[in-house]
Amino acid sequence: MENNEKVFNDYIVIKAKENGVTIIGLTRGKDTKFHHSEKLDKGEVMIAQFTEHTSAIKVRGKATVMTKHGVIESGE
Repeated sequence: MENNEKVFNDYIVIKAKENGVTIIGLTRGKDTKFHHSEKLDKGEVMIAQFTEHTSAIKVRGKATVMTKHGVIESGE
């Protein structure tokens, strides 16, 4: 693993229901900051994981978000 980054077990799956869904990763620490973004088109799937550096993931647009806690529909 790059830079010995500690990885946690929480994965989420995001499936875009429209073109242009944006996934934004936010940092851990004293100040929460944007650190990464991805764009998905309709039907594309992204599997994301919380890490030592990623404490939150923001989804902008219509997508299905699947977690161990259940399924959430964003953008509706």
